[in-house]
Amino acid sequence: MNNPFNRPIYFDNNATTACAPEVFDALKPFACERYGNPSSIHSFGGSVMHEIEKARWQLANLIGCDNKDPKGNCTEIVFTSCGTESNSTAIRSALDLNPARRKLIISTVEHPAVRSLAHDLAKRDYQIVEIPVDAKGRLDMDLLRDAIDHETALVSIMWANNETGNIYPVEEIAEMSHKFGALFHTDAVQAVGKIPMDMKNSKIDMLSLSGHKLHAPKGVGALFIRRGVHFRPFLIGGHQERNRRGGTENILGIIGLGKAAELAAANLVIENTKVKELRDYLETEMFKRIPTLRVNGDQEHRLPNTALISYEFIEGESILMLLDQYGICASSGSACTTGSLEPSHVLRAMGVPYTAAHGAVRFSLSRYNTREEVDFLLEVMPPIIAKLRSYSPYWNEK
Repeated sequence: MNNPFNRPIYFDNNATTACAPEVFDALKPFACERYGNPSSIHSFGGSVMHEIEKARWQLANLIGCDNKDPKGNCTEIVFTSCGTESNSTAIRSALDLNPARRKLIISTVEHPAVRSLAHDLAKRDYQIVEIPVDAKGRLDMDLLRDAIDHETALVSIMWANNETGNIYPVEEIAEMSHKFGALFHTDAVQAVGKIPMDMKNSKIDMLSLSGHKLHAPKGVGALFIRRGVHFRPFLIGGHQERNRRGGTENILGIIGLGKAAELAAANLVIENTKVKELRDYLETEMFKRIPTLRVNGDQEHRLPNTALISYEFIEGESILMLLDQYGICASSGSACTTGSLEPSHVLRAMGVPYTAAHGAVRFSLSRYNTREEVDFLLEVMPPIIAKLRSYSPYWNEK
């Protein structure tokens, strides 16, 4: 059976997304024609600054923030290089500006961009508290509530998990944090562009996002910093980004992110209808055709595009290798941990049995996926699973 599309069939959009054609068209003129430095005095470079501010407003509109200075410029968006930089900037700023408070609270299922930084901070005598999750990946809100106190500088909980798609009650957590004078930050890299946001009426202090998760180029991200929240820059250099992030701006990335944000805002309904229906169809049909499966995560509160399915008693990496022969792209979990022999830390935190955790495959869809692509996946998957299980001593003993 051959791939009938003569191109990759891409179900790995939580790892990265294709640059939208409209995004590529928007950024092209700034590569070879309008290449001036936006910090320049001359109009050739200075005119590019207008485009940066336009992109800033396009992104602000997507996440629902509208604070502006007397000149009408958006004040709450700082462009960065990626979600990891945004996370590090937010966390380090909160800790540096509250030296008397030495506690950072995260969850056990945070992305390595937050989790690894927290472990590094622990070596420098910061108290790191990791809030556990239950078997569905839901946060233990009682333990979180008890953990926040006057020693807490920051609570950092992701808006949506990159592996399970679980959506967390970030607004409630922000209010809990503020009762003790702590700041609240959310890694919203997976959530932005997939679910509606209203930062104007939110209690969230800082929010991180990444362009390549919403059909913008790689190498650009942003940090939302609520007006009035004290902030210390991570990259110190020139006066760029109103002295909040030094370094010549990534014009191509910023213009691309702005256009991608505009497209995402226009397609939010599609994300939560067409994409969700396609994801649900994939799951439903997969369970009809293959025995002994499980969906990992909270099926009632998750992103509309994500399905993390365990094919028990076989290795997820083997499934991915056979899918790749058909040009089908999926993931065994977070792209940042692919290659590890251990199950993902998310599934371990959820207490998923090793026989299921090792066989987990994540399918993450986008608005560019089609029913025909899913049907092809459903056609090739049953014989792949049957073949691999025929080699499995665990399956044969079952």
